[in-house]
Amino acid sequence: MVLRNVDEGIGIAIGALHTNKLRSALTILGVVIGVATVMAMASIVDGIRSQIFNAMNTAGPTAFYVVRYFSQTPLNPDNLPYEVRIRPVLREEDAEAMRRIPDIQYAGMWVQVFQRIEYAGTRTQTLTIYGADQHYMDILGGTLLTGRFFSPGELDGDPVIVLEEETADHLFGRIEPLGKTVRSGGAVFRVIGIYQRPQNIFEPPGQQIGAIVPFEAAKRNFRYDETNGLFISAKAWPRISVSRAKDLTIAALRRERKLRPGMPNTFDVITQDQILDTIENLTTAFFGVMVALSSVALLVGGIGVMAIMMVSVTDRTREIGLRKALGATRQEILWQFLVEAATLTLVGGLLGIAVGLGLGQILKQVLDLTSGVPMWSALLATVVSILIGLVFGLLPANRAARMDPVEALRHE
Repeated sequence: MVLRNVDEGIGIAIGALHTNKLRSALTILGVVIGVATVMAMASIVDGIRSQIFNAMNTAGPTAFYVVRYFSQTPLNPDNLPYEVRIRPVLREEDAEAMRRIPDIQYAGMWVQVFQRIEYAGTRTQTLTIYGADQHYMDILGGTLLTGRFFSPGELDGDPVIVLEEETADHLFGRIEPLGKTVRSGGAVFRVIGIYQRPQNIFEPPGQQIGAIVPFEAAKRNFRYDETNGLFISAKAWPRISVSRAKDLTIAALRRERKLRPGMPNTFDVITQDQILDTIENLTTAFFGVMVALSSVALLVGGIGVMAIMMVSVTDRTREIGLRKALGATRQEILWQFLVEAATLTLVGGLLGIAVGLGLGQILKQVLDLTSGVPMWSALLATVVSILIGLVFGLLPANRAARMDPVEALRHE
């Protein structure tokens, strides 16, 4: 009996779609929008996670960083905790102490500044410029397209620069940039290489990587924030776990800074896992907000389903009375209308999945993501659409099931 009622409910629902096309379309529109939004947001979040994970893997799991402080929640630079404000600035001696650790393959002082770059009257927006060394790509990845990176002799502060590809295209167009000079922060730099950065969707406008200069040249020519701008990039040998490298680094820096047992660290060591956890928290919060917003559309669709089902119950009052007079039970009437409501929202869910898949492919191309719409979002959308029909169809279905057959047969 249940199977027959399922078939019958689906048939009645499909018939209602054909009979009341406009009303049914408006009813399921909210479900379509909600499901498509959830899938599109799932596509963005999954693509971002994959992209960042791939970028992190460029340097391998043994890369890590030493900073003055690190927090998974943004801190107000003007209201730092006292124990953070009194921390000493990172120095070359700290990096040298790390280099003496046999298990550390590389440790170098880097600095991050934000400047414009200019050539022959053409200027960029404010970009991130790293002061680093020839091991830059070993840590942050990317590809050297033409030219070269810094030689050991240039690390003492020679005014040379490796431009990011988009920056070079903006400044030079069809002109060959190698050997030309650009200005930044009042200083003149000679272009020795063109570099393609790994794509990162989290780069804020105006803060994408624009160039790399030698660390000493950056310190000499740019103003920078000693609290956040200076950091040590490090990498352990492949056979060494990052947790061991981190422990050895903490011990070495505590000795270098003469911290007694029981005293807190005056620095933070952050690993790829900690960065990924922070990104995970951000993307999860972003996804949660978008799901909440799309839930409004699903709620509107659910209310529309309830309204159309209430109208359907009223229109078919005599039919309900006749079915009850012929022996249909309350449970059978209830089940029939629930199946009908679930079918309406399932149609909306399937249409939403189709729209969501299309949006996912568009977003993949526009945002240059490496992954499309995850399959779990399609499954989730299907289940949610059915549940909406069951939940919001319960009231009209219960009203139909409770009708008195005599009164229903008298209905005009």
